[in-house]
Amino acid sequence: MALPSFPHLAVFMALVLVLSLYGLTVSGHFPKEHRSDALKTAAGRLVLWGTLVLCAGLAIVSLAFAWQYLPLPSAIIGGGAMLLFAPLLLQPLPDTFVDGRRGLLTFTLVGVGLALAAQTIAA
Repeated sequence: MALPSFPHLAVFMALVLVLSLYGLTVSGHFPKEHRSDALKTAAGRLVLWGTLVLCAGLAIVSLAFAWQYLPLPSAIIGGGAMLLFAPLLLQPLPDTFVDGRRGLLTFTLVGVGLALAAQTIAA
C-alpha cells in the first residue's frame, strides 16, 4: 500500500470533520418546529438552505479530492475517524452557537477555506 501525502490526508480529514460538525448542527434544525426563531425568518431560511447546498457541494468536492489524491484505505480510515470524533468535539460547544446561525455559517466558511486549501495543495 502506498503511503498518502500527509498534507492531502490532513486537509481531507479536516474537511470531513468540519462537514460532520455541520451535519450534526444542521440536523438539529429539522423538523421545522425545532428551529430557533432566528432561522424562521426569511434571512434565516436563506442561511439554512444556502449553507446546506454549499456544504453538499463541499462534500462532493472533498470526495473527489480524496479519490484523486489519497489511497482508498487512508481516506476511509482518516474520514471515518473524523466522523467518530465530530460528536465529541461538538458536545462542549454552547447551545446558542449550535442552535443559531453562527454554527451553520462558521462550519460552512471553515469548509470553504479548507476546500481552497485543498485546491492549493493539489496544484
